[in-house]
Amino acid sequence: MVYSASSARTLLEGTGDGSTYLVKYLMYGAFGLVLMQVMARRGLELAQRFAPIMLVVSFGLLVAVKLPGLGVEVNGARRWIGAGPLQFQPSEIMKLSLVLYAAGLLAGKPKRLQTLKGVVSPLLLVAGAAALLIASQPDLGTALVIGFTMSAMLVAAGMPMRHLATLGAGVAGLILLFALLEPYRRARLTSFIDPWAHASDAGFQAVQGQIALGSGGLFGLGPGQSVQKIFYLPEAHTDFILAVIGEELGVVGVTVLMFLYGMIAYGGLRAAKAAKTAYAQLVAAGITSLILSQALLNTFTVLGLAPLTGVPLPFVSAGSTSITVLLASMGLLLNIASGRHTHLRAVPSGSRDEDSDRHRRGGHRGARGTGTGGRRRATG
Repeated sequence: MVYSASSARTLLEGTGDGSTYLVKYLMYGAFGLVLMQVMARRGLELAQRFAPIMLVVSFGLLVAVKLPGLGVEVNGARRWIGAGPLQFQPSEIMKLSLVLYAAGLLAGKPKRLQTLKGVVSPLLLVAGAAALLIASQPDLGTALVIGFTMSAMLVAAGMPMRHLATLGAGVAGLILLFALLEPYRRARLTSFIDPWAHASDAGFQAVQGQIALGSGGLFGLGPGQSVQKIFYLPEAHTDFILAVIGEELGVVGVTVLMFLYGMIAYGGLRAAKAAKTAYAQLVAAGITSLILSQALLNTFTVLGLAPLTGVPLPFVSAGSTSITVLLASMGLLLNIASGRHTHLRAVPSGSRDEDSDRHRRGGHRGARGTGTGGRRRATG
């Protein structure tokens, strides 16, 4: 679909032979598959060891994006670092870093969840700082994905719903205020309510996406037959690739794609449920939530059920950093599902709280019986 969505436009613009984005997608996809294999073998052990370093580096890269000569500006947004085809998006790395950081913090000190202060400091301060840096690029869509993912992890960790509702209301108010500060964001909100009334300006992309989906019908026009991808639909190979899928493969194609995301959800949540440690459970839940929240936000945007956010469709859109990080994340999920994480070291900062959490889940009963069980408990 990357080739179908990008080839005609690059040929007509004279910027390539039509396979430019496909070759780039395959190159980064191959690198991502190598990372997935590595992470599937030792992923959770490496993640637990290097998560703090990864978080600090991610913050450094987000700041570097702002620096002249380092950050690359495309369509008015500074989200990339690099030169030429070798560019990467630090916000994609930050999303995975926050999942690993939140999992370690919540698994090590589960009693934090019982008070708002315990959750706000330091988890939401760190996640909020990262989301603010990303939103200022501007990239409000990725900041929303981070918010949804952190909320899902708090639910998985057992945060009382009254605390979550209070935090959700506060964060939603801040997001609305942030969206209203910039004229182009206000225009997106207005066009979202009635995109056809703004079809020539703010609602142009949403209208073209709806035309593409409507033209596809039940079975689509056929692979490669999309008309909207040729100069009508902006960002057809990235943010709005789902509209091209709907036009060429119809409702059937979109339904099959949604079914595949459903399989990821089922497999990820099943791996989280079967994980032997609280850390592994939260990492699995966080990665699954990250993929699903991004896929749903992109789908809602293309269907006209949410304002334009600029979020790519996971595993499908032509995003080099996105496909690499997502495949590495899938390697982590495979590592958790295989049970190779059972000998991870315990989280030092919260051994007592972790033991009490295992007590609630009944995981320590076997540890009392034999010496072998005791060793498993000590190693986490």
